[in-house]
Amino acid sequence: MANQLKMAVVHAILTLARLGWSQRRIAQVLGVDRETVARHVHVPPADSKPATNPIPGLEPAPEAILGSEPILNPIPGSAAAGLSCEGTSSGPESLCEPFRVVIEAKIQQGLTGQRIYQDLVEGHGFSASYSSVRRFLQRLGQDQPLPFRRLEVLPGEQAQVDFGIGAPILRPDGKHRRPYVFRVVLSFSRKAYSEVVYHQTTENFLRCLENAFWYFGGVPQTIVIDNLKAAVSRADWYDPDVHPKIQSFCQHYGTVILPTKPRMPRHKGKVEKGIDYVQDNALKGHTFGSLAEENQHLLDWEARIADTRIHGTTRKQVHLLFQEEKPRLTPLPAGRFPSFEEGRRSVHRDGHIEVAKAYYSVPPEYTGRQVWVRWDGHLVRVFNSKMESIAVHVQVEPGTFQTQDQHLHSKKISQVEQGTVSLLRRAALLGTHTEQWARHMLEVRGIQGVRVLVGLLSLTHQHSRDEIDRACEIALTHGAVRLRTLRQLLQRDGPKQEQFEFLDEHPIIRKMSDYEAIVQASFGSGPMEETKML
Repeated sequence: MANQLKMAVVHAILTLARLGWSQRRIAQVLGVDRETVARHVHVPPADSKPATNPIPGLEPAPEAILGSEPILNPIPGSAAAGLSCEGTSSGPESLCEPFRVVIEAKIQQGLTGQRIYQDLVEGHGFSASYSSVRRFLQRLGQDQPLPFRRLEVLPGEQAQVDFGIGAPILRPDGKHRRPYVFRVVLSFSRKAYSEVVYHQTTENFLRCLENAFWYFGGVPQTIVIDNLKAAVSRADWYDPDVHPKIQSFCQHYGTVILPTKPRMPRHKGKVEKGIDYVQDNALKGHTFGSLAEENQHLLDWEARIADTRIHGTTRKQVHLLFQEEKPRLTPLPAGRFPSFEEGRRSVHRDGHIEVAKAYYSVPPEYTGRQVWVRWDGHLVRVFNSKMESIAVHVQVEPGTFQTQDQHLHSKKISQVEQGTVSLLRRAALLGTHTEQWARHMLEVRGIQGVRVLVGLLSLTHQHSRDEIDRACEIALTHGAVRLRTLRQLLQRDGPKQEQFEFLDEHPIIRKMSDYEAIVQASFGSGPMEETKML
């Protein structure tokens, strides 16, 4: 089963296909085979030769998929680099040659090419272009990193997301606390949304992202994020583990999450620069009294400053460019994403899982396995490893059980009953009041009392049978059937004892048939089958 795609990848394929992406492009972005894409969208791949790279020997880099900020240097050794270089043996002398000594001195100071160019213009009357300085630096043997391939996106196609450090908030006790600033940038227009939160949780991440969608009035086709733990449980460039709640969020809004390569911030260079911009321009030097105050300041700043600026890369006003992009965003759904909590749970041997201190049954075949659970205060939904629904319960108060009849077929009921008979017989060894308390507890709580019986017998690890019997006597007078009550009564009386060894036979133990009748009446079942005891 190792060759099966994860649910997040399948969802991404189907979503991008619905948005009109070609199979080739989906395969390239998600890093899967084209035939795999075709199999999931039920369209055979077109017969065509694979695309050739414009530069021989240069494979497409992952950066080309996600995009990055531009670096204009030509690729060393390429035809473009050969045609544009000055200062070669066959070309004219560089216009920077008269300033060689000055340039070399500034190189020793560790200044960048852009800074050297600015100093030459301001201090030495340099009249040539920055490109001349850059080519001259290359001629001097400066090590230049390979340029990153850049791929501009279409309107509505991509947004990039990141967290940074926000402005401090002055608390009532006089201390400062720094929140995180969440920022979403639309890659085409650079329209952005910012919000501060105290914690980088999955819930805060989704709430901020959702607020951004409604602020934009639409949803981008893809969301590029880094591998923050609020969204990605295991970082992997080829096959990241995205939280199931994030996957459900994407299904609700018809978008796809694309995590970047670990430790590669340039894969989302637009929002990286956007974080620097909001920190330096909007928040630096400010202190706020609350999260709400800082968020209101950010909304005003986005409208007054960020939206009206001429962006340094697009050379257009952000607000005007966004008006071109907005109609291309995916329409918003009818309502917001439903809020719920979720987590993994292990299925206990009695066929129940624990959620918010209450217990819920699952199909018997999942006993001893792990399931995924979501709850929202009204319903508890249980899913298997493929996120397929296997049980739905009404959420109940802590300490109570929800058991569905279909989760306890006849064989399972018989086995539980047989095991409960054995537990009752062992409880009788602890004393008359202990036996009475156990029988009364089963009558009140039914099959949910099986786990309570196990807990009752575990008390013998710390207390004598006389102490347990005395506590049961007191509990009976008050009609208390909670194990917590017995523990509280035992804490007030008696030293700890060594473990009590149970006997199989004893004069005070009743016949097996007596206990079977008690269990059948408590569980509401018919005659038990002759099955092996638990």
